[in-house]
Amino acid sequence: MTKPYTDRERKKGTADLLVLALVGERQRHGYEIAKLIEQRSGGSLVFQVASLYPLLYRLEKKGLISGRWVEKAGERRRRFYRLTAKGKRFLGEERQRWREFVEAVERITEPELA
Repeated sequence: MTKPYTDRERKKGTADLLVLALVGERQRHGYEIAKLIEQRSGGSLVFQVASLYPLLYRLEKKGLISGRWVEKAGERRRRFYRLTAKGKRFLGEERQRWREFVEAVERITEPELA
């Protein structure tokens, strides 16, 4: 297994997209988002929950997600986030930009055939 990415800038550049994609599937809370990122990346991407919450608050302030507190008997209170209509549009645009970026990087980094 490869070493998890610790490069903050690389992670920062993709964090919004990762969180919006997961919240776009269904409502989720911060701990679940962090765990899914780690699981789905095979452990290559690890987000500490404490660093994820400022990101969630920023996305909420931009109107891309909305959060609501949920209390269940015997459990601690959790804030669940869902994608807003604006967030859905933004996510679609970000996915397209990401595809274009990856394709451009591949064109540059793949060796040319003689």
